[in-house]
Amino acid sequence: MGMPIFDCFDTSYKHPFGAIRRGQPSMFNIRLPKSYQVSGLTLVMFRPGYKERFIQLDLQDESGDDNIFSAVFTPNNLGIHHYYFTGVIDGRRRYIKRTGAHLGVFEGEELFQLTVFDENMYTPAFIRGGIMYQIFPDRFYKSGKKHENVPSDRILRDDWSGTPYYRPDEKGVVRNNDFFGGDLQGIIEKLPYIKSLGVTIIYLNPIFESHENHRYSTANYEKIDPLLGTEEDFKELCQKANEMGIEIILDGVFSHTGADSVYFNKFGRYGDNTGAYRDRNSPYYPWYSFTGYPDKYESWWGITTLPNVNENNEAYTNYICGDDGILQKWIKLGAKGWRLDVADELPDEFLDNVNKAVKRLGNDKIVYGEVWEDASNKESYGIRRRYLIGGQLDSVMNYPFKEAILNYVKYANAQAFTDSITTILEHYPKPAVDMLMNFISTHDTERALTRLGGEDVGWHDKDWQCERYLSPAESTYGISLMRCAMVLQFFLPGIPCIYYGDEVGMEGYRDPFNRRCFPWGNENLELLNFVKVLARIRRGTHAFDQGALRFIEVDDKVCVFARFDRITRDGAIICLNKSTQTHTFNLKDEKTDMFFDLKLAHCRYPDDANDPEKGIVRVSPFDFAVFYCKV
Repeated sequence: MGMPIFDCFDTSYKHPFGAIRRGQPSMFNIRLPKSYQVSGLTLVMFRPGYKERFIQLDLQDESGDDNIFSAVFTPNNLGIHHYYFTGVIDGRRRYIKRTGAHLGVFEGEELFQLTVFDENMYTPAFIRGGIMYQIFPDRFYKSGKKHENVPSDRILRDDWSGTPYYRPDEKGVVRNNDFFGGDLQGIIEKLPYIKSLGVTIIYLNPIFESHENHRYSTANYEKIDPLLGTEEDFKELCQKANEMGIEIILDGVFSHTGADSVYFNKFGRYGDNTGAYRDRNSPYYPWYSFTGYPDKYESWWGITTLPNVNENNEAYTNYICGDDGILQKWIKLGAKGWRLDVADELPDEFLDNVNKAVKRLGNDKIVYGEVWEDASNKESYGIRRRYLIGGQLDSVMNYPFKEAILNYVKYANAQAFTDSITTILEHYPKPAVDMLMNFISTHDTERALTRLGGEDVGWHDKDWQCERYLSPAESTYGISLMRCAMVLQFFLPGIPCIYYGDEVGMEGYRDPFNRRCFPWGNENLELLNFVKVLARIRRGTHAFDQGALRFIEVDDKVCVFARFDRITRDGAIICLNKSTQTHTFNLKDEKTDMFFDLKLAHCRYPDDANDPEKGIVRVSPFDFAVFYCKV
């Protein structure tokens, strides 16, 4: 098989790889057989809604078996650009477009994408090479501290290992009002444990006053939920975490509030004549959209306990994004930044204002967004979003990587895995890539161990999900796969985000069973120690800070890839064996000739068959080895 006509993943065809900064030249090369009669070969580049640009490709190199035609494009505008190639070949107009993830072919059906981002966008130094830990506060650790002003209508659980309530009440409503009592002081007490995992950032699910245990139904953005503690507890958490080299980011839920809130006050908790639901003259009334006052109003996905807000209402925007508004209040009290819930439901203007408010307190303050798809070309409500080109999100939750990792580990489709990973790396700006939130579980998905080792949840209802655990055989197999998934999570570009309890083998299908309490005293210590090894290796080289990725060998049994930084010259080669047989890796070939000075950083194989200087290493089933190296 000959060389492809064009390959957007290959820097010999498109250089530099991936997204580019505004004003940065990009070289495009097309390879065509010498037997073709070619004229008018053109790169067609355009942004949706704008006029096309036609750039001639000139014959650049005819010394080899094919003729190579080249053109340079220098973008002046931010945003997504699409492109293809066209020309008259052997007397007929032909088009070169994309097929699959990256190859250019005649009569391909898809356009290629080029992301152009702000030239001043960068990754804050503190987060590079970091490790994140996600905590669902009610379920992590209960300090036992007595808390004041806790509403009397909450169900306070004293069975820490119990299953969260999930059935509707007699009115058919799921109340989410059972609380296990995890609190901020509990997190403070467990900071040494969190630090032992190599964690540098803690991401907290919502901590503000709310009358549901998930706290995504905000009752008061200005107050810590009384069952979690106080503002002083939050300040203490940030201070003590910072002393350990750990920063805190908060969950911002700004597309809706709770109906049971000081702002809406549907149930009268906050007085008889306050809140938008009870008083048309309330200062909060313009925040909401009523279609039939007071009982008909817009709500999040039709859930009436979550009334939508008009984010671009001037008073609301100022309340959240103004000087000393909600965003700045909690950063000034110690937070390093925010993760924005349902970012695709927040309008662009509001996201612009969020970014400005956060960055006014320093460019090292960060904004993540919850986006489940490819965030570079996401469309919502008929609008192409501009999350990652500068001025909005610094980076996103990396759901595409999660799906790619879990599907590869469980089902072994190597091509789909490498295509999925490389597509995100090609589409996203490098500063966003270097701080991608790489998880394999979250509070919104099944636990990775359950997904890897157990039966697919499919359409099974919550009664089926609630007390379903892995059998001993499923657990053993699932943990073997989990180890492989965590190797990819820790060493691919971005930063690993551990969902609390994944590191000790927590199970669980969907919400709320993925939100059980941390099993203190019943941890899988072998898996925990494995995660600590991953963290140690990650911290041992700068290759994982901002290093590029190169896949070396990937099939259904093994995955070998390298991370490398040409500026620091640091590199690492990861050899993952996801098969049931011991595998010997030999890294001394043309695929790895750019790497030298190999030093074996990790391998658990017990015999003396390894020869690190020659790049030969044996790896046990469902295990890995890592070489540090130079480039």
